[in-house]
Amino acid sequence: MTKLNPAYVDALIKTVNSSPFPRHISMRLIAVETDHAEMELDSGPNHMQPFGIVHGGAIASLIDTTTFWSAFMRVAEDCGMVNIDLKLNYLQAVTDGTLYAAGRCIRAGRSISYTEASIRNRAGELVAHGTSTLMALPGKGLTLGVPKFL
Repeated sequence: MTKLNPAYVDALIKTVNSSPFPRHISMRLIAVETDHAEMELDSGPNHMQPFGIVHGGAIASLIDTTTFWSAFMRVAEDCGMVNIDLKLNYLQAVTDGTLYAAGRCIRAGRSISYTEASIRNRAGELVAHGTSTLMALPGKGLTLGVPKFL
């Protein structure tokens, strides 16, 4: 496999973290490499549903985004990706604090990839787990001004 360009990884993290939706829900990409990504979400009052727990949509967004980035380094440089299937299980209610997500690409294909992500609370307890099937989109890649691979 070709070696990832650290300058590309840095530019990618900066681009993702300054994008509107991740900023809107206080979600950050903290690490990305081939077949792996890590993210955080700082839960707050804007994430709560009426019963005082973090809304399932916020957790689903964290799983969706983490699985996406865990597969992204496997697609060609001119490709983007889209989620075509997302399945998740909520395992424990979250009432506050930072959520930590770790994702991995289980199978990377030229057009279809399969990934998973787990979310843990600040005590390290598993609160959600999900899987995602992603499809590569040729011609929809990111232009970051540096090559993806060395």
